[in-house]
Amino acid sequence: MKNFEYAQPRNVAQLLPLLSPTAGEVELLGGGTDLVGLMRSNVVAPDRVVNITDVAEMRVVQRLPDENVTVIGAALRLDEIHEHSELASHPALHQAICGTRSMQFQSQSTLGGELCRRPRCWYFRDGHGLLADGGRLVAEGDNRYHAIFDNQGPAKFVSASRLAPALIALGAEAVVVGPAEDYVQTIALEDLYRTPADETERETILQPGQVLAQIRLPDDSATPGLPGNNASYEVRHGEGPDDPLAAAAAALTLEGGVVQEAKIVLGQVAPTPRVSTEASQLLVGRKIDETLAQQAGRAAVAAASPLSNNEYKVQLAEVAVTRAVLKAAGLPTGGFDE
Repeated sequence: MKNFEYAQPRNVAQLLPLLSPTAGEVELLGGGTDLVGLMRSNVVAPDRVVNITDVAEMRVVQRLPDENVTVIGAALRLDEIHEHSELASHPALHQAICGTRSMQFQSQSTLGGELCRRPRCWYFRDGHGLLADGGRLVAEGDNRYHAIFDNQGPAKFVSASRLAPALIALGAEAVVVGPAEDYVQTIALEDLYRTPADETERETILQPGQVLAQIRLPDDSATPGLPGNNASYEVRHGEGPDDPLAAAAAALTLEGGVVQEAKIVLGQVAPTPRVSTEASQLLVGRKIDETLAQQAGRAAVAAASPLSNNEYKVQLAEVAVTRAVLKAAGLPTGGFDE
Protein backbone atom coordinates (compact mmCIF):
# COMPACT_ATOMS: atom_id res chain seq x y z
CA MET A 1 0.00 0.00 0.00
CA LYS A 2 1.46 3.36 -1.01
CA ASN A 3 1.41 6.48 1.16
CA PHE A 4 -1.66 8.67 0.86
CA GLU A 5 -3.24 11.81 2.27
CA TYR A 6 -6.19 11.44 4.63
CA ALA A 7 -9.08 13.84 5.09
CA GLN A 8 -12.25 13.76 7.19
CA PRO A 9 -14.71 16.49 6.16
CA ARG A 10 -17.79 17.37 8.22
CA ASN A 11 -20.15 18.47 5.45
CA VAL A 12 -20.55 18.37 1.67
CA ALA A 13 -19.06 21.86 1.29
CA GLN A 14 -15.83 20.58 2.83
CA LEU A 15 -15.99 17.24 1.00
CA LEU A 16 -16.23 18.29 -2.63
CA PRO A 17 -12.98 20.35 -2.82
CA LEU A 18 -11.14 17.28 -1.51
CA LEU A 19 -12.16 15.24 -4.52
CA SER A 20 -10.23 15.16 -7.78
CA PRO A 21 -11.24 15.62 -11.42
CA THR A 22 -8.87 12.78 -12.31
CA ALA A 23 -10.10 9.22 -11.89
CA GLY A 24 -8.25 7.11 -9.33
CA GLU A 25 -6.56 9.93 -7.43
CA VAL A 26 -9.14 10.03 -4.62
CA GLU A 27 -11.14 7.24 -3.02
CA LEU A 28 -13.98 7.62 -0.52
CA LEU A 29 -13.81 5.71 2.76
CA GLY A 30 -16.94 4.56 4.58
CA GLY A 31 -16.60 1.48 6.71
CA GLY A 32 -13.52 0.30 4.83
CA THR A 33 -14.91 -3.22 4.33
CA ASP A 34 -14.05 -3.06 0.62
CA LEU A 35 -11.58 -0.22 0.07
CA VAL A 36 -8.95 -1.34 2.59
CA GLY A 37 -8.54 -4.73 0.93
CA LEU A 38 -8.31 -3.17 -2.53
CA MET A 39 -5.63 -0.77 -1.33
CA ARG A 40 -3.64 -3.49 0.41
CA SER A 41 -3.46 -5.46 -2.83
CA ASN A 42 -2.75 -2.28 -4.87
CA VAL A 43 -5.81 -2.79 -7.04
CA VAL A 44 -6.52 0.85 -6.24
CA ALA A 45 -3.77 3.25 -5.16
CA PRO A 46 -5.25 6.69 -4.41
CA ASP A 47 -3.23 9.76 -3.54
CA ARG A 48 -5.90 10.79 -1.04
CA VAL A 49 -8.49 8.93 1.01
CA VAL A 50 -11.50 10.93 2.15
CA ASN A 51 -13.50 9.60 5.10
CA ILE A 52 -17.18 10.48 4.57
CA THR A 53 -18.61 8.98 7.76
CA ASP A 54 -18.95 12.37 9.49
CA VAL A 55 -20.45 14.30 6.56
CA ALA A 56 -23.65 15.67 8.09
CA GLU A 57 -25.80 15.55 4.96
CA MET A 58 -24.85 11.89 4.48
CA ARG A 59 -25.84 10.86 8.02
CA VAL A 60 -29.57 11.64 7.95
CA VAL A 61 -32.77 9.60 7.94
CA GLN A 62 -35.58 12.03 7.31
CA ARG A 63 -39.13 11.44 6.21
CA LEU A 64 -40.50 14.10 3.85
CA PRO A 65 -44.28 13.64 4.08
CA ASP A 66 -45.01 16.31 1.45
CA GLU A 67 -42.96 14.31 -1.08
CA ASN A 68 -43.94 10.87 0.26
CA VAL A 69 -40.30 9.81 0.52
CA THR A 70 -37.73 9.03 3.18
CA VAL A 71 -34.19 10.36 2.67
CA ILE A 72 -31.40 8.03 3.80
CA GLY A 73 -27.85 9.33 4.03
CA ALA A 74 -25.24 7.29 2.16
CA ALA A 75 -22.86 7.34 5.15
CA LEU A 76 -25.28 5.56 7.48
CA ARG A 77 -24.19 2.10 8.57
CA LEU A 78 -26.35 -0.86 7.63
CA ASP A 79 -27.20 -1.68 11.24
CA GLU A 80 -28.40 1.90 11.77
CA ILE A 81 -30.70 1.58 8.76
CA HIS A 82 -31.96 -1.81 9.90
CA GLU A 83 -32.93 -0.44 13.32
CA HIS A 84 -34.55 2.80 12.12
CA SER A 85 -38.30 3.03 12.68
CA GLU A 86 -38.92 5.14 9.56
CA LEU A 87 -38.00 2.14 7.40
CA ALA A 88 -40.07 -0.50 9.17
CA SER A 89 -42.46 -1.04 6.23
CA HIS A 90 -39.72 -1.99 3.77
CA PRO A 91 -39.03 -5.66 4.55
CA ALA A 92 -37.09 -6.20 1.31
CA LEU A 93 -34.42 -3.78 2.55
CA HIS A 94 -34.28 -5.34 6.03
CA GLN A 95 -34.05 -8.85 4.57
CA ALA A 96 -31.19 -7.81 2.29
CA ILE A 97 -29.27 -6.35 5.23
CA CYS A 98 -29.86 -9.44 7.37
CA GLY A 99 -28.84 -11.61 4.43
CA THR A 100 -25.24 -10.49 4.78
CA ARG A 101 -25.06 -12.84 7.78
CA SER A 102 -22.30 -10.74 9.35
CA MET A 103 -22.80 -8.43 12.33
CA GLN A 104 -19.34 -7.00 11.71
CA PHE A 105 -20.18 -6.11 8.12
CA GLN A 106 -23.51 -4.58 9.13
CA SER A 107 -21.87 -2.46 11.85
CA GLN A 108 -19.10 -1.20 9.55
CA SER A 109 -20.42 -1.03 6.02
CA THR A 110 -22.17 2.16 4.90
CA LEU A 111 -25.14 2.33 2.57
CA GLY A 112 -23.21 4.19 -0.13
CA GLY A 113 -20.22 1.90 0.19
CA GLU A 114 -22.40 -1.19 -0.15
CA LEU A 115 -24.24 0.19 -3.18
CA CYS A 116 -20.93 1.08 -4.83
CA ARG A 117 -19.11 -2.06 -3.76
CA ARG A 118 -16.52 -3.13 -6.31
CA PRO A 119 -16.92 -6.50 -8.07
CA ARG A 120 -15.80 -9.62 -6.23
CA CYS A 121 -14.39 -11.05 -9.50
CA TRP A 122 -11.11 -12.77 -8.62
CA TYR A 123 -9.44 -11.57 -11.82
CA PHE A 124 -10.18 -7.96 -10.85
CA ARG A 125 -9.08 -8.56 -7.26
CA ASP A 126 -5.85 -10.16 -8.47
CA GLY A 127 -4.94 -7.04 -10.44
CA HIS A 128 -5.95 -8.07 -13.96
CA GLY A 129 -8.25 -5.07 -14.41
CA LEU A 130 -11.99 -4.66 -14.12
CA LEU A 131 -12.55 -6.26 -17.52
CA ALA A 132 -9.83 -8.91 -17.14
CA ASP A 133 -8.07 -8.49 -20.48
CA GLY A 134 -11.21 -7.51 -22.35
CA GLY A 135 -13.13 -10.42 -20.83
CA ARG A 136 -10.78 -13.06 -22.24
CA LEU A 137 -9.54 -14.29 -18.85
CA VAL A 138 -13.10 -14.84 -17.65
CA ALA A 139 -14.36 -16.41 -20.87
CA GLU A 140 -11.46 -18.87 -21.02
CA GLY A 141 -10.95 -19.34 -17.28
CA ASP A 142 -12.86 -20.00 -14.09
CA ASN A 143 -16.18 -18.20 -14.48
CA ARG A 144 -18.32 -20.12 -11.99
CA TYR A 145 -19.58 -16.98 -10.25
CA HIS A 146 -19.70 -14.58 -13.19
CA ALA A 147 -22.55 -13.07 -15.20
CA ILE A 148 -25.27 -15.06 -16.94
CA PHE A 149 -26.84 -11.92 -18.44
CA ASP A 150 -25.37 -9.03 -20.44
CA ASN A 151 -22.01 -10.79 -20.70
CA GLN A 152 -21.47 -10.61 -24.46
CA GLY A 153 -19.07 -7.67 -24.08
CA PRO A 154 -15.85 -7.50 -22.09
CA ALA A 155 -17.63 -7.00 -18.72
CA LYS A 156 -18.46 -10.40 -17.25
CA PHE A 157 -18.38 -9.65 -13.51
CA VAL A 158 -21.56 -9.44 -11.45
CA SER A 159 -22.74 -6.36 -9.58
CA ALA A 160 -21.63 -6.88 -6.00
CA SER A 161 -24.27 -4.90 -4.12
CA ARG A 162 -26.71 -6.99 -2.11
CA LEU A 163 -28.95 -4.03 -1.26
CA ALA A 164 -29.33 -2.58 -4.75
CA PRO A 165 -31.93 -5.10 -6.02
CA ALA A 166 -34.18 -4.44 -3.02
CA LEU A 167 -33.87 -0.67 -3.22
CA ILE A 168 -34.42 -0.64 -6.98
CA ALA A 169 -37.52 -2.82 -6.59
CA LEU A 170 -38.77 -0.33 -3.99
CA GLY A 171 -38.39 2.55 -6.45
CA ALA A 172 -35.41 4.22 -4.76
CA GLU A 173 -33.64 7.21 -6.25
CA ALA A 174 -29.98 8.21 -5.91
CA VAL A 175 -28.96 11.76 -5.06
CA VAL A 176 -25.62 12.60 -6.67
CA VAL A 177 -23.73 15.76 -5.66
CA GLY A 178 -20.75 17.39 -7.34
CA PRO A 179 -18.42 18.47 -8.67
CA ALA A 180 -19.88 21.83 -7.60
CA GLU A 181 -21.86 22.01 -4.36
CA ASP A 182 -24.93 23.36 -6.12
CA TYR A 183 -24.94 20.56 -8.71
CA VAL A 184 -27.41 18.02 -7.32
CA GLN A 185 -28.84 15.33 -9.55
CA THR A 186 -31.59 12.87 -8.59
CA ILE A 187 -31.84 9.74 -10.71
CA ALA A 188 -33.52 6.35 -10.48
CA LEU A 189 -31.16 4.07 -8.58
CA GLU A 190 -30.99 1.58 -11.45
CA ASP A 191 -29.59 4.37 -13.63
CA LEU A 192 -26.63 4.75 -11.27
CA TYR A 193 -25.22 1.48 -12.59
CA ARG A 194 -23.68 0.81 -15.98
CA THR A 195 -21.78 -1.93 -17.79
CA PRO A 196 -18.30 -0.53 -18.46
CA ALA A 197 -17.11 -0.69 -22.06
CA ASP A 198 -13.42 -0.27 -21.28
CA GLU A 199 -11.00 0.06 -18.36
CA THR A 200 -11.53 3.84 -18.13
CA GLU A 201 -15.07 3.27 -16.84
CA ARG A 202 -16.31 1.96 -13.49
CA GLU A 203 -19.51 0.16 -12.58
CA THR A 204 -21.42 3.37 -11.84
CA ILE A 205 -21.93 6.61 -13.74
CA LEU A 206 -20.33 8.61 -10.90
CA GLN A 207 -17.64 10.87 -12.33
CA PRO A 208 -14.50 12.08 -10.54
CA GLY A 209 -15.60 14.88 -8.22
CA GLN A 210 -19.05 13.38 -7.65
CA VAL A 211 -20.42 11.51 -4.65
CA LEU A 212 -23.50 9.43 -3.93
CA ALA A 213 -24.87 11.49 -1.05
CA GLN A 214 -28.33 10.12 -0.30
CA ILE A 215 -30.99 7.61 -1.28
CA ARG A 216 -34.62 8.70 -1.61
CA LEU A 217 -36.98 5.84 -0.79
CA PRO A 218 -40.71 6.17 -1.55
CA ASP A 219 -42.94 5.56 1.44
CA ASP A 220 -44.66 2.19 1.35
CA SER A 221 -48.38 2.31 0.58
CA ALA A 222 -49.13 -0.25 3.29
CA THR A 223 -50.41 0.72 6.71
CA PRO A 224 -47.63 2.63 8.51
CA GLY A 225 -45.62 0.33 10.75
CA LEU A 226 -46.81 -2.84 9.01
CA PRO A 227 -44.78 -4.78 6.43
CA GLY A 228 -45.44 -3.96 2.79
CA ASN A 229 -45.69 -6.40 -0.11
CA ASN A 230 -41.99 -6.52 -0.91
CA ALA A 231 -39.25 -9.03 -0.24
CA SER A 232 -35.69 -10.11 -1.00
CA TYR A 233 -34.46 -13.64 -1.48
CA GLU A 234 -30.89 -14.93 -1.83
CA VAL A 235 -29.61 -18.35 -2.86
CA ARG A 236 -26.40 -18.89 -0.92
CA HIS A 237 -23.72 -21.53 -0.38
CA GLY A 238 -24.71 -21.78 3.27
CA GLU A 239 -25.39 -19.61 6.28
CA GLY A 240 -22.06 -17.76 6.28
CA PRO A 241 -21.29 -14.22 5.08
CA ASP A 242 -20.20 -15.24 1.54
CA ASP A 243 -21.86 -13.48 -1.38
CA PRO A 244 -25.01 -15.18 -2.72
CA LEU A 245 -24.93 -17.18 -5.93
CA ALA A 246 -28.11 -15.48 -7.14
CA ALA A 247 -30.62 -13.08 -5.63
CA ALA A 248 -33.88 -11.33 -6.39
CA ALA A 249 -36.17 -8.70 -4.94
CA ALA A 250 -39.85 -8.19 -5.65
CA ALA A 251 -42.20 -5.33 -4.85
CA LEU A 252 -45.92 -5.73 -5.46
CA THR A 253 -48.91 -3.41 -5.30
CA LEU A 254 -51.94 -5.55 -4.49
CA GLU A 255 -55.62 -4.71 -4.55
CA GLY A 256 -57.99 -7.42 -3.45
CA GLY A 257 -55.14 -9.88 -3.87
CA VAL A 258 -54.67 -8.91 -7.53
CA VAL A 259 -51.33 -7.46 -8.64
CA GLN A 260 -51.72 -3.88 -9.86
CA GLU A 261 -48.01 -3.14 -10.22
CA ALA A 262 -44.89 -5.25 -9.88
CA LYS A 263 -41.15 -4.75 -10.04
CA ILE A 264 -38.69 -7.63 -9.98
CA VAL A 265 -34.94 -7.11 -9.84
CA LEU A 266 -32.24 -9.77 -10.01
CA GLY A 267 -28.85 -9.53 -8.31
CA GLN A 268 -25.52 -11.36 -8.62
CA VAL A 269 -26.28 -12.36 -12.23
CA ALA A 270 -25.18 -9.42 -14.42
CA PRO A 271 -22.74 -6.49 -14.38
CA THR A 272 -25.62 -4.33 -13.15
CA PRO A 273 -28.71 -5.12 -11.05
CA ARG A 274 -31.10 -6.54 -13.65
CA VAL A 275 -34.70 -5.31 -13.79
CA SER A 276 -36.90 -8.03 -15.28
CA THR A 277 -39.75 -6.34 -17.12
CA GLU A 278 -40.82 -9.72 -18.52
CA ALA A 279 -41.40 -11.23 -15.09
CA SER A 280 -42.96 -8.05 -13.73
CA GLN A 281 -45.48 -7.72 -16.57
CA LEU A 282 -46.46 -11.36 -16.24
CA LEU A 283 -47.78 -10.76 -12.73
CA VAL A 284 -49.96 -7.69 -13.40
CA GLY A 285 -53.69 -8.34 -13.28
CA ARG A 286 -53.33 -11.75 -11.65
CA LYS A 287 -53.38 -13.26 -8.17
CA ILE A 288 -50.11 -14.66 -6.89
CA ASP A 289 -49.90 -18.39 -6.34
CA GLU A 290 -47.07 -20.89 -6.61
CA THR A 291 -47.68 -21.59 -10.29
CA LEU A 292 -47.67 -17.92 -11.26
CA ALA A 293 -44.54 -17.27 -9.20
CA GLN A 294 -42.78 -20.12 -10.99
CA GLN A 295 -43.84 -18.69 -14.34
CA ALA A 296 -42.35 -15.36 -13.31
CA GLY A 297 -39.11 -17.11 -12.38
CA ARG A 298 -38.90 -18.77 -15.78
CA ALA A 299 -39.68 -15.52 -17.57
CA ALA A 300 -36.93 -13.73 -15.62
CA VAL A 301 -34.21 -16.11 -16.86
CA ALA A 302 -35.47 -16.73 -20.40
CA ALA A 303 -32.80 -14.45 -21.88
CA ALA A 304 -29.89 -15.84 -19.85
CA SER A 305 -26.64 -16.59 -21.68
CA PRO A 306 -24.43 -18.53 -19.25
CA LEU A 307 -20.69 -18.87 -19.64
CA SER A 308 -18.84 -22.18 -19.81
CA ASN A 309 -18.97 -22.96 -16.07
CA ASN A 310 -21.97 -21.12 -14.63
CA GLU A 311 -25.09 -22.54 -16.27
CA TYR A 312 -26.19 -23.70 -12.82
CA LYS A 313 -26.83 -20.04 -11.93
CA VAL A 314 -29.77 -19.90 -14.35
CA GLN A 315 -31.78 -22.30 -12.21
CA LEU A 316 -30.73 -20.54 -9.01
CA ALA A 317 -31.82 -17.16 -10.39
CA GLU A 318 -35.16 -18.68 -11.36
CA VAL A 319 -35.59 -20.00 -7.83
CA ALA A 320 -34.63 -16.63 -6.33
CA VAL A 321 -37.30 -14.81 -8.38
CA THR A 322 -39.97 -17.42 -7.64
CA ARG A 323 -39.37 -17.25 -3.91
CA ALA A 324 -39.04 -13.46 -3.80
CA VAL A 325 -42.46 -13.15 -5.45
CA LEU A 326 -44.04 -15.66 -3.05
CA LYS A 327 -42.41 -13.97 -0.08
CA ALA A 328 -43.62 -10.53 -1.17
CA ALA A 329 -47.15 -11.89 -1.48
CA GLY A 330 -46.98 -13.36 2.03
CA LEU A 331 -47.00 -16.97 0.79
CA PRO A 332 -44.69 -19.80 1.88
CA THR A 333 -41.57 -20.13 -0.26
CA GLY A 334 -40.46 -23.63 0.64
CA GLY A 335 -37.00 -22.22 1.37
CA PHE A 336 -34.83 -22.30 4.46
CA ASP A 337 -35.95 -18.81 5.52
CA GLU A 338 -39.45 -19.94 6.46
